[in-house]
Amino acid sequence: MTTNETSPNGTLTKDSSPEDNTPIVELRDTGKSYGNIRALHGVNLAVRSGQVTCVLGDNGAGKSTLIKIISGLHQHTEGELLVDGSPVHFGTPREALDAGIATVYQDLATVPLMPVWRNFFLGSEMTKGPWPVRRLDIEKMKQTADAELRNMGIVLDDLDQPIGTLSGGQRQSVAIARAVYFGARVLILDEPTAALGVKQSGVVLKYIAAARDKGLGVIFITHNPHHAYMVGDHFSVLRLGTMELSAARSEVSLEELTNHMAGGAELAALKHELAQVRGVDVEELPEAEDLQAPVATTPEGTKP
Repeated sequence: MTTNETSPNGTLTKDSSPEDNTPIVELRDTGKSYGNIRALHGVNLAVRSGQVTCVLGDNGAGKSTLIKIISGLHQHTEGELLVDGSPVHFGTPREALDAGIATVYQDLATVPLMPVWRNFFLGSEMTKGPWPVRRLDIEKMKQTADAELRNMGIVLDDLDQPIGTLSGGQRQSVAIARAVYFGARVLILDEPTAALGVKQSGVVLKYIAAARDKGLGVIFITHNPHHAYMVGDHFSVLRLGTMELSAARSEVSLEELTNHMAGGAELAALKHELAQVRGVDVEELPEAEDLQAPVATTPEGTKP
């Protein structure tokens, strides 16, 4: 059974029950070319409610292009992008947002000198009074921001403090709570732990798990397999624009995920040559056959 609810910003969202296994967002053989440059090719990805889908890859692997396609910044040139099972072509990020897809970028798009509550409602401020003398409803925005942050387990002593005074982990947490409040069904997190220490990374991972538990489909973009494995339900590794690995948590170990992320296949292929180099220890390198793992498949079950 599927029910519709109205989000706080007035848009209609779909609340999928656990029995409905249709992905909220799905990529089928999706690709993107910029002229003669093929940035992404043959990517298959399914994002379901209440799951964290981790997308890993080195610099230049295609992670940014993937984000831009799903968030509506760029249109795909190959394959399909489906939302609730229907093919779509987003023309703008607003169209993706209206479909319930929210993106939290690494720079967070916040105004450091503005208070926390003002950043929470930035661009979607509450107002009161008759037109044309409507004014900001500051008290209601403060109360709502405080309630929503506490609902996510985030307790701030002073919502009037500039958001720039918060730690990196706290700012990421506020951005996640904001997306949840404004009706996101899919939350894309772009390298949220990249510039954080161990403790602050733990804070962000905690709220990623909280967003998943609230029924959101989370796309966690990262280059850190350890962070991914802590909260991930499904893992996809991109390499040079193609999907090298696509596996559920039960199908891949942290060691295997780390090897794929670190280019273990290439190192395994060079193991014999590396053994001839003085000072290089190859005993810990995996064998090529040990790196066989499930790869992305099309909906028909054939290899892309």
